[in-house]
Amino acid sequence: MQIQVVLKNFGLSEKEIAVYLALIELGSSSVRTISEKAKVNRGTTYDILKSLINMGIVSYYNRESKQYFIAERPETLLAAIDKKQEDLGKVKADIEESIPLFKTLFEKHGGKPSVKLYEGLIGIRNILEDVLKSMDNEKEKTYYVYSSATVRKNVYMAMKDFSKKRIRRKIKVKTIALGEGGGLLGFDERKWMSLPNVKGVEALRPTYEIIYKGKVAHISLDNAENPVGIVIENEEIYNTQKLIFEYNWKNI
Repeated sequence: MQIQVVLKNFGLSEKEIAVYLALIELGSSSVRTISEKAKVNRGTTYDILKSLINMGIVSYYNRESKQYFIAERPETLLAAIDKKQEDLGKVKADIEESIPLFKTLFEKHGGKPSVKLYEGLIGIRNILEDVLKSMDNEKEKTYYVYSSATVRKNVYMAMKDFSKKRIRRKIKVKTIALGEGGGLLGFDERKWMSLPNVKGVEALRPTYEIIYKGKVAHISLDNAENPVGIVIENEEIYNTQKLIFEYNWKNI
């Protein structure tokens, strides 16, 4: 592998690479000499050298009131990587500690809803995997479903072992079935809502709706009978849909 590629993967820019390689080739040199060799202007070269010193891969000394720079031994690149990992670890810890504050600020200003589109069985599988992942770490492991008889089979065709995985993780679901069909499994609770047999209702083909951890997923069929899902992530929308579900649940 070319050394330029290695240094780029290390995280150096093209100009940083040019300055560093020029310094290795020249040995102990002044800013002017390094600048000319690297074909990078003097001011930028000086800033790059300061950055490389901070990384620990370049050092300097003064001689006769003039500053000279020298590349450290190549092994210092490994030490620099270790330092980067240590710094990233600290940054990660700081971010994890600050997540509650970020969420408070986000929710305080309404949080712009996030809308994602999923198509086909693979897309629906992604939604179901998100349901399992989202609910797995919740203290109250219950989510809510409006189960549409016209869409139900397409949903579970996308992940045939979904119910087994859900039960294994002790995730509960309350389901209001829109139309006939559907049974109880594991931690299920289910009620049925009969749809009036009037003109227009059957053509409506209600969506399969999943209400879970700040999100609402709507799954329906397109004109070619392929499943299509839309997931809206927003606390206010989630809370509203949950409130409506619980009202319907009590009154069925």
